[in-house]
Amino acid sequence: MPELGVIRGRVWKFGDNISTTDITPHEMHKSIPFLPKDIAFEAIRPEWRSQVKPGDCIIAGKNFGFGSHRAIAHDVMQDLEIGCIVADSIARVYFRTMIGIGFPAFACPGVSELFEEGHEIELDVRDGLVKNLTTGQSIQGKPYPPEILEILGAGGLLPLMRERAEGS
Repeated sequence: MPELGVIRGRVWKFGDNISTTDITPHEMHKSIPFLPKDIAFEAIRPEWRSQVKPGDCIIAGKNFGFGSHRAIAHDVMQDLEIGCIVADSIARVYFRTMIGIGFPAFACPGVSELFEEGHEIELDVRDGLVKNLTTGQSIQGKPYPPEILEILGAGGLLPLMRERAEGS
């Protein structure tokens, strides 16, 4: 994860109702040995994974990450070194798991209307401000509570628990 604070990157835009199956197609798990990043968004945007670069960010509509809980759909974002996911809304289990692994997934209603693919985003993780650096527009999201900031700052829930156990 980038340093906790401000994340900047090129935007890849996805719509509403992106499921964990859209992120990592289940049918592809059965047939070939693969790395998660080799099949990311294969079913809906096969060209995407060859174009995305470390630090790029995802902007999405409503209900990002809904569906079955499969760890690979979370891990692939870290494998691809995505900077952050900012969506109008994020499915509860997907959001909790992303925070648990120390990945900045941020829900901000209305954010998808502010961006087009290729724009530049700036997310201030601490205060919840999302800026479109291409157009100059911004939108204020609800900031993470201190507990989530602590988890993200530690790099995830397990590193935080280790840190606490070693400190006691």
